[in-house]
Amino acid sequence: MKSNRFVIRFPSKIVKEPTIYQLSKQYDIAFNILMARIMPNEEGLMVAELSGEDDKYEDGLKYLKERGAEVELLSRDVSRDEKRCTSCGACITICPTGALSI
Repeated sequence: MKSNRFVIRFPSKIVKEPTIYQLSKQYDIAFNILMARIMPNEEGLMVAELSGEDDKYEDGLKYLKERGAEVELLSRDVSRDEKRCTSCGACITICPTGALSI
């Protein structure tokens, strides 16, 4: 069984579709949503832990990508762009180690 935390970006064209439901139903992938910001007609952002049997897990990730979602491992290195940071605190809610603070 595989399990990882991901940052998933949904393009506006699929935000209204039951993408995560299909991931669970078709590929038997369990999901734990850690954070989500999804608005109609806008790009959606979700941080979730996905778990499933090896073959179905990989097929499920492929399904997300084929739908147009960007899928990145949460364990990827975090860097801060001082010019773009607005100190909104959104990064604090998704930090898996609790290392970020304002």
